[in-house]
Amino acid sequence: MMEWLLVPLAYLTGSVSSAIIVCRLMGLADPRANGSGNPGATNVMRLGGKKAAAITLLGDALKGLIPVLLAKMLLVDSLVLSLVVFAAFIGHLYPVFFGFKGGKGVATSLGVALGVSWVLGVAVFATWFAVYKISKISSLSALVAATLTPLYVWLIVGDVHLLVAFVVISLILLWRHKSNIQRLLAGQES
Repeated sequence: MMEWLLVPLAYLTGSVSSAIIVCRLMGLADPRANGSGNPGATNVMRLGGKKAAAITLLGDALKGLIPVLLAKMLLVDSLVLSLVVFAAFIGHLYPVFFGFKGGKGVATSLGVALGVSWVLGVAVFATWFAVYKISKISSLSALVAATLTPLYVWLIVGDVHLLVAFVVISLILLWRHKSNIQRLLAGQES
């Protein structure tokens, strides 16, 4: 029964906004009201440079990674693990501590993938990195990585509960990037 408490704990962990905290600590503008308005690493880079963005990226990945590793350490079953994965991701998108206005979830989804399996995490990151090296477009890299993640989950992990969780996460990531997709199709994405 205690293992089910990991799900709300994962949501609360995911709700900690690395972008907002980093911007406040570094004296930068609020990322929700400046740049793209998205509290994520890409917008933080626009507002404060690479160091601020790297710290934000690390924080967002860790808040996905830590709850999943804790759940695995406690040997929860795959259903609970998949709910922990999803809760940490949703916490980032809809953070209770910041008015339910969060980021797009790319770094947090990488963190939960890495927590499920380091091989899965490396495959997702390698996909993002390869597409970025070719295109130099972060959103395109995230979209391709998100699209391929369920396939990687099936091939590397092979668990149905986790596959369902990552299919839903991938669909949400695509939906959260709908404006980026429109700009990509129009040839206007930076």
